[in-house]
Amino acid sequence: MHALRNAGHTLYVVAPKTEQSWIGAAKSRHRPVHSTPADRGLGCPTWIVDGTPSDCVNIAIAHLLPERPDAVVSGINIGLNASLGFILASGTIGGAWEGAVHGLPAVAISQDLPLEQFEQVRLNKGKPEGEILATLRHSAAHAATLVPKFVQATAARSFVVHNVNFPYPCRPDSDVRRTIPARVVIPGLFSPQADDGTHRFVFKLGQDVSEPQPLTDRTALATGYISHTVLDYTKLGT
Repeated sequence: MHALRNAGHTLYVVAPKTEQSWIGAAKSRHRPVHSTPADRGLGCPTWIVDGTPSDCVNIAIAHLLPERPDAVVSGINIGLNASLGFILASGTIGGAWEGAVHGLPAVAISQDLPLEQFEQVRLNKGKPEGEILATLRHSAAHAATLVPKFVQATAARSFVVHNVNFPYPCRPDSDVRRTIPARVVIPGLFSPQADDGTHRFVFKLGQDVSEPQPLTDRTALATGYISHTVLDYTKLGT
């Protein structure tokens, strides 16, 4: 966000109040949703919404922003959103997709982190440090360059989401590669039933069963490239 603002773009931030991982494009249909102005020192108008990423974008465009935005940028999310299973489940991509549904260019941005580093961020209450922070700063600088290019290249009402995933570590000279979503099988995402009858979510990266070519998002990240996948929803079912 700071990188885009420092590049001269007018920004508005509308963010969920709580973590919304694996929520996809869900909307809060069965309860009222609160939006609250907030001052988080971001240097731009900011609101907190106690709903999903899609709620945030929908409410922002209809009711909060003083003008219609040129684009919707979702992220940088901590954790990858690469492969078919992750893309369809991603709240980050769900927020960007809401922008595409509104006829706007949309970009979803995520930062791959190994599980150990992801746990460090979680234990530090979401505050990155050391090499993680350095990587995020490099990724943000790349994003500030890439986002305007993707927005300019995307026609209105094209129903396209640009899905960008940054590798770990990300460096100033990390190259961008055009990719397709990896085909990853992810069974058994919940624990066996406990004594109280509940099942708990268990994170898994799944098994990649993709063909060697063309280059997938997961393979690009594993080899240190920035992954750029164009999700063209007009081609579903063709």
